[in-house]
Amino acid sequence: MRNPFLFIPILFLMTSACTPSSDKVEYKSYEEYPVYDGEGLGAHYTPEKTTFRLWAPTAEQVRLRFYKQALGGEPSREAAMEKAEKGTWLASFNEDLKDTYYTFQVKVGGKWLDETPGPYATAVGTNGKRGQIIDMAETNPEGWKESQRPSLASPTDIIIYELHVRDLSTHSSSGIQHRGKFLGLTETGTKSPQGLSTGLDHIKALGVTHIHLLPSFDFLSVDETKLGENKFNWGYDPHLYNVPEGSYSTNPADGAVRIREFKQMVKTLHDNGLRVIMDVVYNHTGATEHSVFNQTVPGYYYRHNKKDDSFSNASGCGNETASERAMVRQFIIESVKYWATEYKVDGFRFDLMGIHDIETMNLLSDALHEIDPTIFIYGEGWTAGDSPLPAEERALKRHTSRLKGIAAFSDDIRDAIKGHVFTSDDPGFVSGKPGQEGRIRFGVTAATRHPQLNYDSIQIYDADGPWSPGPAQTITYFSCHDNHTLWDRLTLSRPDASKEEKINMQKLAGAIVLTSQGISFLHAGVEMARTKEGVENSFESPDSINQIDWERKAKFKKVFDYYQGLIALRKAHPAFRMPTAEMMQKHLKFLEPSEPNVVAFMLTDNANGDPWKDILVIYNANPEYKNISIPSGSWTLVLDRDHVAGGGLGTISADELAVPGISAMVLYKNQ
Repeated sequence: MRNPFLFIPILFLMTSACTPSSDKVEYKSYEEYPVYDGEGLGAHYTPEKTTFRLWAPTAEQVRLRFYKQALGGEPSREAAMEKAEKGTWLASFNEDLKDTYYTFQVKVGGKWLDETPGPYATAVGTNGKRGQIIDMAETNPEGWKESQRPSLASPTDIIIYELHVRDLSTHSSSGIQHRGKFLGLTETGTKSPQGLSTGLDHIKALGVTHIHLLPSFDFLSVDETKLGENKFNWGYDPHLYNVPEGSYSTNPADGAVRIREFKQMVKTLHDNGLRVIMDVVYNHTGATEHSVFNQTVPGYYYRHNKKDDSFSNASGCGNETASERAMVRQFIIESVKYWATEYKVDGFRFDLMGIHDIETMNLLSDALHEIDPTIFIYGEGWTAGDSPLPAEERALKRHTSRLKGIAAFSDDIRDAIKGHVFTSDDPGFVSGKPGQEGRIRFGVTAATRHPQLNYDSIQIYDADGPWSPGPAQTITYFSCHDNHTLWDRLTLSRPDASKEEKINMQKLAGAIVLTSQGISFLHAGVEMARTKEGVENSFESPDSINQIDWERKAKFKKVFDYYQGLIALRKAHPAFRMPTAEMMQKHLKFLEPSEPNVVAFMLTDNANGDPWKDILVIYNANPEYKNISIPSGSWTLVLDRDHVAGGGLGTISADELAVPGISAMVLYKNQ
């Protein structure tokens, strides 16, 4: 080492000799900052040597501080880093530093900024205040190397279940030992007080293919020193992007524990045939001025308003990241690659994806699909506010055709099914609002172009017409963690409806999503009429509001059975999972019912290789029976308002079908 002071005790390191000044570098714009495209950012450990590299091109000095504990205490020693190539700073130690905690501290403009673990940290202690040097190989659970992703033939086979780690297990009725933890998702054999399966067994029995986990990287809002207080947050306030959240582990102070337990969760889900999707929030950070990014390279990672150079705020959370800048783009791409390789994550859901630029998202897609072409990527195709990034460069829903293998949420079918998302008393198709037939048809076709639809008469958000090039790029859904649960929304928009009527609405909504084209997406607990007691924005509400009450599974068993049957029907019949818009245009034919508030369509000629030649689907949102004309012949009924049975519920031979109020029917034609 050229620096003779790296191993001098801290008493002497505090002298000016240990922190030689570097020439101050001035850049006219962020675009002039050097780009480091090499490897080794962050801390890299072997028993013989640990190397630290930090990208901080505007720093005048950078120092490392080492600690024996995750929080508190004085540094055990301190070391100056040396300026290296392309804006990086480097330090190496020829000794075994395993289990040592560390921080970087950057001096800019003559001022020492906050100590941080650096943006590239992959292991940290409590609250992510300090990095930790660990042996990553020791975090692999038994059988990890041999563990494989469950098979996936086509993206349109995906059925997503959106879940918060805490919500699954914190209720006393869950029967789960590791409540609120990653390990809660590894437990099997758990039961509700009524003896019904909960947790992993429940999800597996439901039949979904992917579990979408709300943010599970290290976020700011939960104090890991006070876990007994059970403070709740969704986690959309990022702190460190490459580290699992410590409050979901059994020991936040030990960086290896959260990593090992996250991997154990992934392995167990894979072993049970379930893929894992991470909800990622690269569009903003939880802190702004004092974020890890800003305390390393001030200003660079964020967009700014031209008028006064203040932080722009398309996220609605105080800042937005500048994905178009070289080192921000590189960070995001390398981060998702890290989760896909080190943790074997199978997909990524991008929060406020419209804040990111299209080029970054496409490069990211290429990088992930080079690792595994079955990794699934999707996001919210909108922003929460305006951005300095030109609209034509944003990864918005209306630009889905310019995104490579990336899907967007269809807020069109969402609001058609249940009503306008921000108007809590507005009903939708399933709850009796008239005039929604065109929007439902648009949803059935996964927002793609179809010759039978008149787009001038259909309300479509933020697009002039069909916005998706194919069903694999459309998320078909009606509820998620945001806003009211479907059950709460039905209660608010139809206070006059009976419990039985709301159950029928709940089932009809599920039938629409699971018999429509596109990627099916379900909010955890919808299959048992989940409630958040009317709370719309529950991001920091207590567990009592957010947790899944497993006793509702017994109370709403017929809803669970119905959703389970719908999923089995969808998985058994590829006609509901067509891979291209061209195939839908050929094989999906809408009927023209004489009754309002009814949508009916046929899936014809063994669509997508389906064993059933012709399938008839009818949605009746009217409160009463409606007689619907159908093609003549003999039909086998497989789904009605109360039952799903692939083997058939009975045979019908008629030119007209009496469809019960607030219900769906599915039939196939007998040969």
